[in-house]
Amino acid sequence: MTLTLLPDVGDLLRLSPQYNAGTVVELMRFLGASEVWWATGSDPDHPLRDALPAARIGIRDVAPEWAWADAEYHQLTNFLNQYPQGRERLRAAGQAERALSAALAEPLSAHRAISPELLDAARAYHDATRTALDEGPGTRWQERRLSELAAALQGQSGVVLVALDDLPGLQALLPLSVLPDLTNFAPGEPSRVRALADRAWQLNEGDDLGALLAALDREPGDAVTPKAELDAAAASIHLAVGDLVAARALLERAAHGLTDLPRSLPGLTLARLGQVRDAQGDRDLAVRTYRAVLALSHAPTIARETAEAGLKVPFSLEIPATD
Repeated sequence: MTLTLLPDVGDLLRLSPQYNAGTVVELMRFLGASEVWWATGSDPDHPLRDALPAARIGIRDVAPEWAWADAEYHQLTNFLNQYPQGRERLRAAGQAERALSAALAEPLSAHRAISPELLDAARAYHDATRTALDEGPGTRWQERRLSELAAALQGQSGVVLVALDDLPGLQALLPLSVLPDLTNFAPGEPSRVRALADRAWQLNEGDDLGALLAALDREPGDAVTPKAELDAAAASIHLAVGDLVAARALLERAAHGLTDLPRSLPGLTLARLGQVRDAQGDRDLAVRTYRAVLALSHAPTIARETAEAGLKVPFSLEIPATD
């Protein structure tokens, strides 16, 4: 019985062209897995909570509920901040966190995510944090949590999605577990299309908006990144430059193309559509659109907050000045 440990980097999946939600789906297919043991964070808006079900890959939650440990950690840090020696300990822990963040800031790929270099950086982070704050509230009870995870996975087989920084510690507790052999793996179309959509959602100054819009228009989409999302992403670009007419047309087209999966897409699309309708003065229809968002069972937090704000105060857009 073999467990294959696959590293999860959370929201960094949205920022990594070569290691994104589409890449993880491709890795699951490469490994021949139709389901995954979810041993990573509990964020309901995690990008893989969309991508895996959309690709018909089942999720089996195994991670213990650990929010109470986060609360204990914050109580400890508030206490330590009151004393010079405590602040010194927090500075040491902060340095460890910054060192790991620097390692993760370099371009990620499936191969680099399981590289000795990155896993050593994760070990060093936890070792330094434990030295500074001690095991317990200062580490969010990491040893205890990993022990519970290992016990839950004992005797199981398949692929386990593990937070990258937890991976070395969990592997040590599961001697029969392995890292995936990626010798013949290379990201393909799902990874490329997902990277395009992620890029379009996060515009930077100096982006070639025309090229991005053309690329989004060319793509037919797939299960992980459907055409409706590509249209919604293109609409966000038009909205960013104040082109409400084009943004509304694309969002309405996207809304007509929505299905149940990916599950966060209806909420995100309709919340933005409500804003555009509001900005065009179509308040009654905007209100109905916001209410439709709140009626969805899987609308992400940002979509719900947008809809709630829109019901209270009509959305208006500050049109960029042109020469």
